[in-house]
Amino acid sequence: MSAQSEKPKNVFDMLSKPIRRLLKEKGFSEPTEPQREAIPKILEGKNVLLISPTATGKTEAAMLPVLNMLIQSRATSKGISVLYITPLRALNRDMLERFQWWCNKLDLKLAVRHGDTESKERARQARSPPDILITTPETLQAILPGWIMRRHLQGIRYVIVDEVHELAESKRGSQLSLALERLRWIVGHEFQLIGLSATIGSPEKVARFLVGKDRDVEIIKVSAVRHMKLKIVYPKPEPIDFKLASTLYTHPEVAARLRTIRELMEKFNSVLLFTNTRSISEVLTSRLKVWDINFPVSIHHGSLAKSSRIAAERGLKNGELKGLVCTSSLELGIDVGRVDLVIQYMSPRQVTRLVQRVGRSGHRVGYTANGVIITMDPDDTLEAMVIARKALNEELEPAMIPRKPLDVLAHQLVGLLLRRKRWTFQEVLDLFTKAYPYSDLTLEELEKTLDYMDSRFPRLAWISRQDKVILKPLRTKAVYEYYFDNLSMIPEEKNYLVVDEEDGSAIGILDEAFVAEYGRPGIKFIIRGSPWKIHSIRGDQIYVRAVDDPTGAIPSWVGEEIPVPFEVAQEVGELRSLVEESVIEGLTLEETAKKIAELYPVEFETAVRAISEVYDHAKLGYVVPTDRRVVLEDWEDFVIVHAHFGSLTNRALAQLIGHILSEERGYAITVQHDPYRIFVQTMGDVNAERLARLFEELKKMNEFEVREIVREAVSRTGIFKRRIVHVARRFGALEKWADISKLSLKSLIKSFEGTAIFEEALKEVFTKDIDLEHLMLVAKMLREDEIEVIVLETGGKPSPIARLGIEKMHMKTDIIPPERLRMVVLEAAKARLLNETRTLICTECWNYVEMLRIKDLPENPRCPICNSSLLGLLTLSEEELYPILEKKGKGLRKSEKRIVEEAKRTASLLSTYGKAAAIALSGRRLSLEDVKEILDKGRYPEDSFYELIIEAEKKALKERFW
Repeated sequence: MSAQSEKPKNVFDMLSKPIRRLLKEKGFSEPTEPQREAIPKILEGKNVLLISPTATGKTEAAMLPVLNMLIQSRATSKGISVLYITPLRALNRDMLERFQWWCNKLDLKLAVRHGDTESKERARQARSPPDILITTPETLQAILPGWIMRRHLQGIRYVIVDEVHELAESKRGSQLSLALERLRWIVGHEFQLIGLSATIGSPEKVARFLVGKDRDVEIIKVSAVRHMKLKIVYPKPEPIDFKLASTLYTHPEVAARLRTIRELMEKFNSVLLFTNTRSISEVLTSRLKVWDINFPVSIHHGSLAKSSRIAAERGLKNGELKGLVCTSSLELGIDVGRVDLVIQYMSPRQVTRLVQRVGRSGHRVGYTANGVIITMDPDDTLEAMVIARKALNEELEPAMIPRKPLDVLAHQLVGLLLRRKRWTFQEVLDLFTKAYPYSDLTLEELEKTLDYMDSRFPRLAWISRQDKVILKPLRTKAVYEYYFDNLSMIPEEKNYLVVDEEDGSAIGILDEAFVAEYGRPGIKFIIRGSPWKIHSIRGDQIYVRAVDDPTGAIPSWVGEEIPVPFEVAQEVGELRSLVEESVIEGLTLEETAKKIAELYPVEFETAVRAISEVYDHAKLGYVVPTDRRVVLEDWEDFVIVHAHFGSLTNRALAQLIGHILSEERGYAITVQHDPYRIFVQTMGDVNAERLARLFEELKKMNEFEVREIVREAVSRTGIFKRRIVHVARRFGALEKWADISKLSLKSLIKSFEGTAIFEEALKEVFTKDIDLEHLMLVAKMLREDEIEVIVLETGGKPSPIARLGIEKMHMKTDIIPPERLRMVVLEAAKARLLNETRTLICTECWNYVEMLRIKDLPENPRCPICNSSLLGLLTLSEEELYPILEKKGKGLRKSEKRIVEEAKRTASLLSTYGKAAAIALSGRRLSLEDVKEILDKGRYPEDSFYELIIEAEKKALKERFW
């Protein structure tokens, strides 16, 4: 009889009496599908990868059998028995709250440890280790070298890795895979591994990543799309939207999308609205609040203060909020209660993201996951249609697990030397090749990494090539500093201040990714609703001039954008080909739309609007760009290359085109790209015919030649500079605080060419920034005439499909006329300040603490316990302030004394100025002196009061970069 048929009707019956009793107390009678499948396997001691949507009980599916086995072996267990690893501290907090009840009832010790854990708590864990330790990958790195915690880990029996999909595709995951091999070596035995994952492509690869090269693992997959409904909405402006657009100082198309969002949020109880960038989430939230400051919606992303994130999560969970506007920060399983609907604003750009995001809704037994994609233009709509079709058919992108990153390898080699002074090359290879990302690590790659570690000053390792051994350097201080300074593989991104050259005022901030690709004089970009041109870059400040013509201007948030995969862009090309065929067959627009609506999860009206430009293009007799046809057309000073190859392949192709033309012309050719086209800015002396000849040249190149041209092109770009700086920092070759704006690319290449740093930086560019492999495929298809290249003659007028790209390039929906800009900024600032979340604490009785929104404060707030007006205003959460309340001002540590001091100083302002002080204190980066000056000058609640805050924020922003 099979193991499946031996399973009891209710797998909870396989658990011991104490666990069953607690399940009954919690009201859990029926296991969910993930629990039915996983609990027996885990109880058998098998390594398991459980793939299931959020809120389907997969955490309990892992923890219930582990708790069961823990209490049964309590007598023989010493030290830490369970490591629960999550990628986010916020998830640590969730897990602690979730399992504290179970552990208290079962008399098990549970603790959390991460970078912010107080020294007192760390000391307690060292003296009396918990049974279960919840931690992050970085903190695991920190405790492995310490002899006390290492001793406590000797009894480790279970390791649970939560949100394993989030780690697998990053260098954090590569680091964790080697850390787990180090842990096995330290404790001298195997442990059971349980991975919990949202829906992913290539589960086998992720399972291998979890357990390593030669260990057995069971994959349990619960479908995310079995009960999933997806709807695509491309809002059309109605008469009401023109009036709303006037109120919100925006365009009717934007107003139509905002109205659709609001209608959906009012229809459902609990909504998550996902955006693809932080910038867009902030603009959306701001406009919804300007429309109605009391509309119960808030924002959630990783850059917000912890108190704001906690308030947003609680607000949705307890019903105070109807919706949360969020980024990928809420793709992971942070507890926000039941979600009825997920709205995806604009195409999700990747299938896996859509499935994971929509998977956050409706997942109680018998419920359906509901998702609505709101699109903004025909490109966006066609892309969303393709992604929705792929999602419902579970055609997910394969997991892209980094292969043997050398910067991570260097860090982990130092970790080995901190534990033992001498290692042979073979011992290292034997240990580290057990980890899946390093399963094919060669002796040559190990030696290249060691060469750099040995040759730098101070040394990270001493090597003898003759004896094939690695020794710990005598100067150990530098080794320890390097190891503990580089626990995190997340790169520290630099920000750049944008300054108006005209008057020296601060306009905003650009991130490192944008500046790396586009940061050079002459480039136009859009920030805060206006087009600007870069005049000069001085250190970390970018001086700009306002321009009237936004043609060619790049949105400032493109560095944040999620890349569209090659396969998705190709299918959009297939769709356009289908429309072209329908026109040739003589079908009407409506007949074509009906045909497409039968093939894709889209309503007829949306399909009509999505294909209308392609249909008009074909009706004019123009050849249509498709998955098998590249179309070139001249327009003003640009050649538009229509190519359905996706974001990273088009970027690679753009780099290749730009490099060849720049070498030929003797000046830099500017190229921009999106997933479906490349804009080549030619200054009038390169046309579509020249580009057609360039494609003919490309057909004649072999694979090696294409690779070398791209390598040469990329190594001269800001993109490469950014990556080589990140890698050099991880190797300890550059200080974390080194100002990269003062480092020339030429000097970096000269310093690192031929080293593991240079090689790893190129590898990172070729996997994260450009898709070299698919470019090679495109070149092969060109050579074999599977892709044709055609020059389209339009008489200088843009074709209908080109017009789509030009409008995107103009980004007209985000440009605000200067005369309206002042009111937009003012209203957005009011909405932002009044919706900030802060924590009140009474500095008189020290018995009152409460987190609330500024708009909910009375004009003259008082303590509800002692009636004092001395209420401090802090950004910390209630949980962080409880220890201070308990101490009543006695026996405070230094950090707590600083908090008390800040509370008293803000309390003085609140007592004197009331709510006005709370509003000013919520300004960004403002000192108490700034706030006092605003309160003395301003006349609350007049507009002039808020304008003083805006000006002070600009000044504070500029001072931050001095």
